[in-house]
Formats: sequence, structure tokens, C-alpha cells
Amino acid sequence: MIELLIVKKLESNVGQMLMVGIGGYELTTAELKICRSLNFGGFILFSRNCSEPAQIHSLCRALVTATCNLPFIAIDEEGGRVHRLPWPFTHFPPAALLGKTGSPDLAFRVGRAVAAELTLLGVNLNFAPVLDVNSDAENPIIGDRSFGATPEQVAVMALAWSEGLRSGGIIPCGKHFPGHGNTDTDSHLNLPLVAKSLSELHAVELMPFLHACRNRIEALMTAHVVFPAFDKEFPATLSNRIVTGVLRQELGYEGLVFSDDMEMKAITGNFDVEEAAVSSVRAGINVLLYCHDITRAAGIVELLCREARRDTQLRARINESSARISKLKIRCLREQRGTPANELVEQLLALNHGKLIDEVYGS
Repeated sequence: MIELLIVKKLESNVGQMLMVGIGGYELTTAELKICRSLNFGGFILFSRNCSEPAQIHSLCRALVTATCNLPFIAIDEEGGRVHRLPWPFTHFPPAALLGKTGSPDLAFRVGRAVAAELTLLGVNLNFAPVLDVNSDAENPIIGDRSFGATPEQVAVMALAWSEGLRSGGIIPCGKHFPGHGNTDTDSHLNLPLVAKSLSELHAVELMPFLHACRNRIEALMTAHVVFPAFDKEFPATLSNRIVTGVLRQELGYEGLVFSDDMEMKAITGNFDVEEAAVSSVRAGINVLLYCHDITRAAGIVELLCREARRDTQLRARINESSARISKLKIRCLREQRGTPANELVEQLLALNHGKLIDEVYGS
């Protein structure tokens, strides 16, 4: 009996370490069965999940009731080209435009406005702000998603924006540690490499993350990028030297660490999918994202449980992650039902964020 309880606890802890995406506007019967069986720690919404306010509200409620524990309901709502929600939700300006205003107060108010709209739905975590420094003008993936081309500007503006988000009840998650701004490759398509020296990385890439760590940002996301100065073999997401050595030990970070999507080509095109999952957990990743294939995520849960039963070090990593996840959920999550669906559009329009957007463009 005791052995069975230990196994069940392990399965529960591993399930909490996965955040998954679903295929459409509502949970299918098959998806619901998997979710109830494995008790995933969270869900991420994409444009494919968002048609209109009442539907998104309904989906968020269904996701909350699909698990035993209160899940993270996450989204990438940065503004600019990374924008998932349809009209009448506000299409906020890109971070670069906010950066050009030089106004942390304006950044704070935009972050708070983003939070006000997300809470109407029951979303509780936003994969933003971008903490990458846009130090390479030819970067195909960051660009105007960054608050600027200097680490000082990014650090100040991103912190203000994340404080606004937090003040509105949404957990911020800064990305992409230790910095995706100097790459010439899109990690959705291939594995980027940043060949900077240690001193260059500390002076530019790491500075906004250090600032965020010192100000106790609740969550950070890693980059699927190789940094030979830190680790010649593995990208940050799979690197113990980067996640544990640099982020935890050197920067003193105590919050939650998310992987970027483990189904991106930077990972699947260069590493065995199962080995990558185990390596990321060993490295110190607390929550693994599987944004497209929920059956693959289910297989990863089974894999990690199987490996952890025979590997005490891996099991210790899983237990550590479970504790960090629980700590953040207890501190930040409440039973969020969102605004009643029949009042959602009215309340959304009443926020009148168009005036705030005009202020950004006019600054």
C-alpha cells in the first residue's frame, strides 16, 4: 500500500511538471481523458484556441476542471506580433515601441492593462515580458519583441511592464534565458548558437535577467540556444551548467523555470525527444512545455516516472520541481472563473484601453 502511494505521488509530481497545448476551441473527449488521467500542471493557449470571448472563457473553465489541482492557464500575450486574442481584446503595441517612449510608468500601465483583459478570461500566467536584448538587428525571432538594444533599457522597461502585469493578478514569465537577442536563427526551425565570450554575455545578455532575478520575478523561460562560453554541447534548456550553474547558483534565482516548447525544431531536430526531456529535468527545468501533441506529453510523463523510479537523483529533481510549482500556485493562484461570459464583452469594452494605446503611439 505504501509503495503504491509513493508511485501515485511520483506520477502526480511529474504530471504537474508538464504544461500542454490542445488542438482547438474546446477539449476533445480524448484530450479530456488524458488530462484527467495525468493531472497536467498547466495549459497554454494559442490563436488556434481563441475564436471569440465567450468561447475562450468556456475553454478556460473547462481546462480548470480537467485537472485535480488548480492549473496554470497560460498565454503568450506580449503585444505586437505575438498576440493570441481576437477582437474586441486590445492589440497592444510591441515592446520596442514602449521601449522608445522611455517611460517605465507607461510600461507599467500597459502591463496592468494586459492583465486586466487576461483576468476576464481566467488566464493566470503570461509568457512575457521578453528580457532579450535586441543586439542583432538581423535577428529573425526577437526584433521588436525586445524593449530595446541596450541591457539597461530592457531591464528597466521589462521590470515595469512585469510589475504592471503582476499588479493585475497575472504571473509574469520573463524569457528567453540566458538571452535570444543575438541569434541569426529561429529556434522554431533550427538550433541557434551565440558565440559570445563570458564577459560579453554577462555585460549584455545576462544583465536584464539578473535585474529580474533580484526583483524576484516569479518565472523565467529558457532558450533553445547553444552558448559555447557556458556549455559547448547543450542548449540552455538541456544544460545543467546554464540552468543550475548560472541561473540558480550565480544569479541566485529562486523562482520557477519553464522550458520553451520542447517540440520546436531546435530540440526535435537535434536531440532524441525522450532524452531531451530527461536532460532538461536533470538540468533543473521545473515545467516542460509540449504545445502541440498532447499524446507526446502523455508519453513523456510515463517516461519520467519510469526513469525516476530507478534514478534517485532524477527523482530528487522532480520532487524539487513539484515543491517550487506548489509554492508558486499557493502564493499566486486563486479559483479564477473570469467574468461571466454574458458580461465579458461589455466589461472588456468598458476598460477602454484604446486611450492607453494612443498614448503609447503618441509618446
